[in-house]
Amino acid sequence: MSEISRQADLATDLATDPALAVAARKPASRFALLWRSRWLGVAFIAGLLVLWEVVAASGVMPAMSFPRMSAILATWWDLVISGELPGELLPSLWRMFAGYAIGVVLGIVLGLLMGYVRFFYNLLEPITEVLRPIPSPAYLPIVILFLGIDDEMKIFMIAFASLFPVLLNTYSGVRSVDPVQLQTARTFGASRRQVWAWVIFPAVLPQVFTMLRINFFAAWMAVLAAEMVGLKNGVGMIVILGREMFNPNLIMLGICIIGVTGYAVDALLLFVQRKIFWWKAAE
Repeated sequence: MSEISRQADLATDLATDPALAVAARKPASRFALLWRSRWLGVAFIAGLLVLWEVVAASGVMPAMSFPRMSAILATWWDLVISGELPGELLPSLWRMFAGYAIGVVLGIVLGLLMGYVRFFYNLLEPITEVLRPIPSPAYLPIVILFLGIDDEMKIFMIAFASLFPVLLNTYSGVRSVDPVQLQTARTFGASRRQVWAWVIFPAVLPQVFTMLRINFFAAWMAVLAAEMVGLKNGVGMIVILGREMFNPNLIMLGICIIGVTGYAVDALLLFVQRKIFWWKAAE
């Protein structure tokens, strides 16, 4: 039987037998699923880490500036076993979430008021535009004078860094609500409270929640910067100690912990977003 005849018979069998067709497509489907999933990115990171280990072991780069990945992982394991790593990571997360919650709540409340009530817009818009362009580290010396270098200073810096992006995004969301929807709600006798609850807030919430994910990284960077000033505990202190001890393993480990923690929290926020806004396509 010629090759053409075999191909024709195979095509006939696939067309008449659905089970055989599914079995034939299964390997390709699995490969396509892997190709479209995040496991591809995980495999890429693993490949980079292996390349890092090979280059560092070859001696091409100096060990003080390019430590081996196996040595960094050994340092990580030692800190986990001793309990030092949780003792440094948990305070950072607590400060970050405390300051972030304060900044987010204030930003949402002020953004809603500025977007819906003209009086609050006229009152707060000038000071918002004056303070917003100033980077939060510029306030650090003044904040230290008033709050010291303890947790109060760090939480304030995180809240301040989180405030303005959420405020402006909330204000923009309120202003983008269709006036026809507001007028329709009022025409049907909705009270101001009902307009807020059933028209404005549902329209603003998806946009605000997306901003919360984006703005999280600003809060995370703020807590690390604050911890590097007040040397007490936290993930930022790991990097500072590594620098002072001339320990590149500790420096690289601190940087890796910062990145992995940020990714994990962003994945958690994305999971919550998908559960709340299930009718929307997740980003």
